[in-house]
Amino acid sequence: VQLVESGGGLVQAGGSLRLSCAASGSTFSINVMGWYRQAPGKQRELVAAITSGGGSTDYADSVKGRFTISRDNAKNTMYLQMNSLKPEDTAVYYCLGRLWRLGEGDIDYWGQGTQVTVSS
Repeated sequence: VQLVESGGGLVQAGGSLRLSCAASGSTFSINVMGWYRQAPGKQRELVAAITSGGGSTDYADSVKGRFTISRDNAKNTMYLQMNSLKPEDTAVYYCLGRLWRLGEGDIDYWGQGTQVTVSS
């Protein structure tokens, strides 16, 4: 599985960005996808996650009501719509794809990350 993020950039506080994560390879095996972020000097944290059918989502409290995660399985792409951005949202955003394999359990694949910078 290969994951490639895009859509990061510099935006003013209150603005919006949409991140995309394009998956290739054994995408049919992916059951959960998610967005994580890591700010300088901080641990990587979960931002949002979505199940394979898109029927279940989960968000960090800090982004609820502002961010929306979605996926288009026909395009093998996941999105993160980020509205009302705050300077504290500044981080490198990573795409995660998780699959389960018999005898190995959960296996995580990561994208290379995309920088999001929110200016005040």
